[in-house]
Amino acid sequence: MVAGSNAALTAENPDLGKVLLGIGWDTVPSRGPQSEPVPMVIMCGPDGRAVSDEHLVFFNQIASPEGSIAFAGTEDQEQIDVDLNRVPDSVSKIAVLVYIDPDVRGPGTFGAVRNTYLRVADEENRELLRFDVPPVNMDKINAMILGELYRHGGGWKFRALGQGYETGLAAVAADFRLKL
Repeated sequence: MVAGSNAALTAENPDLGKVLLGIGWDTVPSRGPQSEPVPMVIMCGPDGRAVSDEHLVFFNQIASPEGSIAFAGTEDQEQIDVDLNRVPDSVSKIAVLVYIDPDVRGPGTFGAVRNTYLRVADEENRELLRFDVPPVNMDKINAMILGELYRHGGGWKFRALGQGYETGLAAVAADFRLKL
């Protein structure tokens, strides 16, 4: 997929009830602390904002309140399971992001991160689609929306984004109205 493109998930796969989001990357070796990419998922309402602060899934809160989204295995660097049938009706989209952990080496960027991807697979881990993030101007980017699952016509679709933030988690929090 390319940035901005959409793909039907449930229309093309009518029996699809659960998906696995696989996120991966390579980091350029460093003599100092390594850039530490950290994935997170935000469950959003029709206004595009987080349903609540509890609807943020990341390393410190590894499952959504109702259990429809949870961090899982590590075949990729990170895997997130999404039970599409259990996602609350109040959730219109599920944004998938990665940020560079500022606690590891200060306000780092994606400049040392290569080959970032997001793939969507079925329950048996058969890849349905893959988005390879284009490596454009990553030296100023420290948070990024990789893509989003969203409701459409009674089913689910995926949109590849690759939208970067230069002001990191502060910008993410403002866009999604989160308290981070």
